[in-house]
Formats: sequence, structure tokens, C-alpha cells
Amino acid sequence: MRSIRYREAVREALLEEMDRDEAVFLMGEEVGHYQGAYKVSEGLLAQFGEKRVIDTPIAEAGFAGIGIGAAMTGLRPVIEFMTWNFSFVAFDQIISNAAKIYQMSGGKITVPIVFRGPNGAAKQVGAQHSHAVSPFYVSIPGIWVAIPSTPRDAKGLLKTAIRDDNPVVFLEGETLYNVKGDVPETDDDELIPFGKARIAREGDGCTIVAWGSPYYTALEAAEELAKDGIECEVVDPRTLRPLDIETIVESVKKTNRCVIVHEHWPYGGPGAEIADQVQRRAFDYLDAPIERVASLDLPMPYATNLETLVLPTVPRVVEAVRKATYAR
Repeated sequence: MRSIRYREAVREALLEEMDRDEAVFLMGEEVGHYQGAYKVSEGLLAQFGEKRVIDTPIAEAGFAGIGIGAAMTGLRPVIEFMTWNFSFVAFDQIISNAAKIYQMSGGKITVPIVFRGPNGAAKQVGAQHSHAVSPFYVSIPGIWVAIPSTPRDAKGLLKTAIRDDNPVVFLEGETLYNVKGDVPETDDDELIPFGKARIAREGDGCTIVAWGSPYYTALEAAEELAKDGIECEVVDPRTLRPLDIETIVESVKKTNRCVIVHEHWPYGGPGAEIADQVQRRAFDYLDAPIERVASLDLPMPYATNLETLVLPTVPRVVEAVRKATYAR
């Protein structure tokens, strides 16, 4: 094991998969000569050349469509959106084509493509650049949605995504690129399967389900609550589609309580889906209503102090757990 940054873990996954399979290529805005807006693709152009690391114009619908066509003919494109906010321009390509071609062709045509890039709020990037987009994509049949929280998961899940024959929406936390964590040595071919959650912290007082940037908020809140004797179990789903609801339910059966923490808005989305499935599968085990801690239901303000108020915070998670455990 060695400790590397999240961005380096993503880069390693790209490098290793491009080196392993000549059908894999990277395409997007500034991925080549600029070496990536967040330097994720640093050095890849020099190693693999312009035919496999392709700079594009600012035309998301165009290069997403080119990638889908390439995937239909046997290549394995990795399409980088400079930010997932810009993927909205390519909605029709992703939803109407990538997600549906396999079924509409009667299973004759696969679309092994990965759409990846930074997701969620950064710091003072305004309402139009702060979307956590998982609610939009997780509701689409025909697409897998991965959202790694740690460097190890970022590398292992991306390698799995590139090898998968289905379209994958790969959401990298925009504020996580500098987070460091343990990752196996590069010669260890660790593939992390889709649909397998990870229990990041064990406890029996309350289950906290969290992913992406709020995962770290949940861990910090759990440490704070432990000072008062409330030991929380933190479950990271890793992928939202497929969703490992079984691991989440088993945790709730142990703790009898559930708090869901996510960065996107509270109305609908995977947080609501998890809450619904938990109450259906573990109703007799719940000793309190399921609580959710989400971003506030409004466009993201630009001002730093207001932005902080909108996003999930440690005090809000602590308060939700106290409410669920009747420890207020």
C-alpha cells in the first residue's frame, strides 16, 4: 500500500487500462496538451499520443456522440466532462443513445463507454457549476452510476467501469481530488465490483449512509457522536446503480436507525430511493423514522458563507442522528 491523492488514483486507473487495452482511449476538453483541468490526465498524451488522448472543442454533445459511436464499433472510450454540469448539453446522447442502444438493438450492440469528470459543488463556482448530478442519471435504466469516495475506490471502480460492457456514469467529487488515501501498488490489479457497498466504520447506534464528498462529513460526525457514546456505522454504497441495498438493510437491522447524507437536493433522487427501500425491507427493525441530510432545496449561492449553509455539514448530520436516536 501507498498513500496517493484521489486525482492520482484516477490517473493510474486510466494509464493502466490504456496500457492494457489498445481499444481504450480518452477524449474531452483539455485532456491532452493542458493535461486535464484537474491534471488527472497528466502525462497521458506523451505516453499514448494524440490518437488515444484526444483534445476536443467545447462541444459536449458532439464528442459524447462520437464516443458512443466508437463504443458501438468495438472501442472503449473514456469521455471526460470538464465538470458534470456540462453534461447537460449531452443529455440526449447519454439518455437516448448510450442508455438505450443495447436494448433497442435486441442485445446485438453494446456500448462500453465511461463518462467521467468532477461532480458536485466546488468553492464559489456559482449555481450553474455546483450540481451533484447523480439524481439525474441514477433514474435512467441502461446506465451504471459509480461515485467513489476514496482514492482506492476511485481507482478500483474506474478500472471496473472501463472493462464493463455497459455505459457508466463515473462521478468524481470535485473537492476530493487532493484527498489522500491508501491504494495498492500499481502492479496489483484490484478491480472493485459494482453493487458492493463498503462499511467504512462499524457501530451499533445508527446507520449513516453517505457517498462522495459528504462521506467525509459523515465520518467526522460519527467521531463527534462517539464522544457521547453513540457509535454510528457508516456505509458507503460506492455505486448507486447497481445499489447494494442488502448491505445497507443488514446494517439498519443491527442499528435500528438510519440517516442518509448526500450532496444533491432533497427532492427525489437516490437518497429518497434508499429511504424507500430501507423502510420496505426493514420496517419492523426501525425504531425511528429515517432521516435525510441533503443540500438545501435551492440553487447554490456564490457567497462562501451561504454555500457552507447549503451543503451538508457535521452539525446537521449530528443533529439528524440525535433525532433518530432520541438523544437530542
